[in-house]
Amino acid sequence: MFQRLIATAGTWIPVPLRIALGLIFIGHGAQKVFGAWGGPGWAKIISFPAPFSFMRPSWAWMAAAALSELIGGALLLTGLLTRVGAFLILCVMLTAMIGVHWQGGFFLPQGFEYTFALSGACVALLIAGGGRLSLDRVLQDPRARRR
Repeated sequence: MFQRLIATAGTWIPVPLRIALGLIFIGHGAQKVFGAWGGPGWAKIISFPAPFSFMRPSWAWMAAAALSELIGGALLLTGLLTRVGAFLILCVMLTAMIGVHWQGGFFLPQGFEYTFALSGACVALLIAGGGRLSLDRVLQDPRARRR
């Protein structure tokens, strides 16, 4: 099961996508968790209401979202468990897209254009895996690495 999770082709294509998304989400997660770069910080982020009424308790969902961005970004940047990181971030982006930005239409500043693009990049990494320069590739069975 673990080998299937980390399976990746020996291509360079996912690498720049992983690095870009990793840096974006480490930054966004650090804003929410640590208050870095003018972000709200942990105490404030967990006091925000969750986007859907069924998300109770709200603080737990907001905490999960913030940690998913930070941890998911770190996983993507390193290429370790790339699919897990992409899945965590995809869940947050779909929730933000539908629960927060949908009513603003497609285009920014209030629309869901940005969350849609980030979701598409996450789906690409779910399909492709981490690529050549990833810890997934290092941990991959040597027989599978020859491909």
